[in-house]
Amino acid sequence: MTITALSIAGSDPSGGAGIQADLKTFAAHGVYGMAVVSALTAQNTRGVVDVEPVRADFVAAQLDAVLDDLPVGAIKTGMLGTAAVVEAVLAGLELYEGPVVVDPVVLSSSGHRLLESDAGPALERLVSRATLVSPNLLEAEVLLGPLRPQEWVDRRGTALLITGGHGEGEVVEDTLFQPGLPPRTVCSPRLHTRNSHGTGCTLSAAIAARLARGEPLYPAVQGAHAWIHELLRMSASHALGGGAGPLLHHRGSGD
Repeated sequence: MTITALSIAGSDPSGGAGIQADLKTFAAHGVYGMAVVSALTAQNTRGVVDVEPVRADFVAAQLDAVLDDLPVGAIKTGMLGTAAVVEAVLAGLELYEGPVVVDPVVLSSSGHRLLESDAGPALERLVSRATLVSPNLLEAEVLLGPLRPQEWVDRRGTALLITGGHGEGEVVEDTLFQPGLPPRTVCSPRLHTRNSHGTGCTLSAAIAARLARGEPLYPAVQGAHAWIHELLRMSASHALGGGAGPLLHHRGSGD
């Protein structure tokens, strides 16, 4: 049986993040990748220059076309851009019963806003539908508000992975919170490299690929974390781009 996964995300023409990174990640894990484009961006390793959202009805048409014809083992969402697009994705997922990994992309690393400010309520509903939500430290502050992570998880019944790549110190800690379970942390030594563009997209896509392969959530998180660490190591010294260089997905195997 062919294992599949679907990315619903924005396009990165430089190839380091968004649907391009997701499809490369799926392929590295032996998973057939599909993509629904939610936004077009003008960006490179130096940052995001401009964003052009895709019409919500066309996002819905893309999603319906895929789900109507092909089996989808897991879905990962990234940059969605507008409240209308988030609503379209929610509507499209009504009959889908597989795992959904939500990477709640709000800001680019260069500070460009990637989600309209009025999309918060729709994003909250998408988060409640998710199997796993994977914010970085800054996104987690926005998403959780005054709630502690475990309290937030127990209220929603949704697993939460707070990623530590944007943190400080010599150890990167990704902490998984699941309803009714104690938190579990996956750690690796911090690699000091400029070549980390697309790391968040790639991590959430790797988890989705592993869920599509049938792995339980915690082993999927462990495996994805270890794979990202190795990918960062293999990508540490290349000279692509003048800013935060991309991960070299083709060098890593997710087996």
